[in-house]
Amino acid sequence: MNGLDTNNLSKEKIQQLLASLGSRPAEDATQIEAVEYNWRQPRYFSGEQLKLLKDFIEKVAVAFAERLASFSQNTFNVIVSSTTEHCWNEFLISPQESKKNDYYLTFGSEHRNPCGFIDLASQAAIALSTQLLGDTESESSPRKNLSELEESLLLDTASALIEVFSPINRGCGKYAFQPAKSFVRGQLPLELQGTEELFKVIFAIKKADAADSFEICILILCSELERATGIITATGDESSAKKTSQAIVEHIERIPVPVGVRLASTTLSFEEIMNLQVDDVLVLDKKIDEPIELLAGSRTVCRGRPAKSEGEYAIIITEPLYTTSQNKAN
Repeated sequence: MNGLDTNNLSKEKIQQLLASLGSRPAEDATQIEAVEYNWRQPRYFSGEQLKLLKDFIEKVAVAFAERLASFSQNTFNVIVSSTTEHCWNEFLISPQESKKNDYYLTFGSEHRNPCGFIDLASQAAIALSTQLLGDTESESSPRKNLSELEESLLLDTASALIEVFSPINRGCGKYAFQPAKSFVRGQLPLELQGTEELFKVIFAIKKADAADSFEICILILCSELERATGIITATGDESSAKKTSQAIVEHIERIPVPVGVRLASTTLSFEEIMNLQVDDVLVLDKKIDEPIELLAGSRTVCRGRPAKSEGEYAIIITEPLYTTSQNKAN
């Protein structure tokens, strides 16, 4: 640090200072890799919850293939093409011109109606209906609209997907999600604010003897999917006191808490602080390859490494120290 008779530390003096503290320059030691991270993509579900959802959706694919077979007496292959989380505003700002002829079937729950919908592109709808009817001639000739019979069959098929996607509500014997009576076309069928988080599942469907596959998509509010699949939902035989306690915990978990990131620290005398000047160098109490700390108040809750996102500082968590299970235990 600067004394009274010097304005700056020279490079040589800095090296001597570091050497006296047992620090040696290492090749690329000051280069810390910063990973780009998409902070705008919602992550409503934890890693463990996503595993549970994956198992659930794989079972949905198998059950839906069986329903398709029962409709047409033919074998269908249904696989999970992708599962992703989105904010509703992503769909609002994306071009809708290509989606205006899609077939949308909404479905609702006792908590929200509607809470999701099935999206079936026009050509996929035609392919599905003709394959179910076994109309190979219509399948090979391009067209834009479905007949009344085909649309009725398509409605039954989409409703069947909602049914197998919908667990039975405990104690009442009814499915958690109920489909609408008809399709919607021309515009997105949900009216949301834009910040709501949705879970999107794309199924790839192919008749056993068909050359090409087609896709059917289902989107649902994450909160409704979480509730219906029992990830957090309380069981029917729990006491009201336990439900109240759980509601309080869930409310507390959503309270915003200011957090800070601490790179390292050191101790200075008051005189040294008063003499600090531009270009002074302070040696901190942490090596450059040690993790930085994420603080809530004065408590370290996680450790991580530096990152950047769209020109701003960020931190990638590498070592959570305060887990949900510890929180509940305390």
